[in-house]
Amino acid sequence: MTITYTFLGKGGTGRTTIAFATAKQYASLGKRVLFVGQEPTPALSLLLGANIGPEPTEIDSNLKAVNIQAASLLESGWEELKKLEAEYIRTPFFKKVYGQELGVLPGVEGILTINTMRGYSTSGEYDVIIYDGTGDKETLRLLGSAEIMSWYIRRFRQVLLDSDVYKAISPFVQPISSAILNVDWTGDNFSQPTEKINELLDNAKATIADPNRVAAYLVTTKDPAAIATAKYLWGSAQQVNLTVG
Repeated sequence: MTITYTFLGKGGTGRTTIAFATAKQYASLGKRVLFVGQEPTPALSLLLGANIGPEPTEIDSNLKAVNIQAASLLESGWEELKKLEAEYIRTPFFKKVYGQELGVLPGVEGILTINTMRGYSTSGEYDVIIYDGTGDKETLRLLGSAEIMSWYIRRFRQVLLDSDVYKAISPFVQPISSAILNVDWTGDNFSQPTEKINELLDNAKATIADPNRVAAYLVTTKDPAAIATAKYLWGSAQQVNLTVG
């Protein structure tokens, strides 16, 4: 089973240095380690002494590194979306739209990052993954994105089903959906097209909440602001069921 570690703390406390030292330590013990960065500048490559791109690159014995880039994730993610669309829509309308044409919308990068990390974790190629993110509330928001999205899907599905608008159009939903969609989309199985999404979200939530699979460590100095930030992040981690080691 793969375990993922990330580090939380105020900027300037040495999170990335400690994260990389942790990766090297595990690699020296014979663990297969992947160091995951998310740095748009060449800083990560300079720190690691190698050209780190969007594909895992071996930088030492038992140690690989990858730099997750939003643009490439968006392009590959968009292709997956088009596959799902083709499965459910008789006449796909995303077919001629390409990921390169889209800007990175707020929140999209986080969901794509989580999905990419899940792929690395389930690949069986790594024993330990070190995620060197921003180390602040943005990292916690990213780790909690599955919980948040799952809540919105459940909430707004029920709101729609209870609305007067849906009750008015419900007699027409089945014939229209049969003509346009490849699913039997009635009130009883309204969530059919989202079953796969819900399954992925449930798996992601279970993974984040399992201390044997994901854990965070606090990094601080004696600076009062750094200590206060660490305490704040420690409390905030509980909101997304993230274990602090």
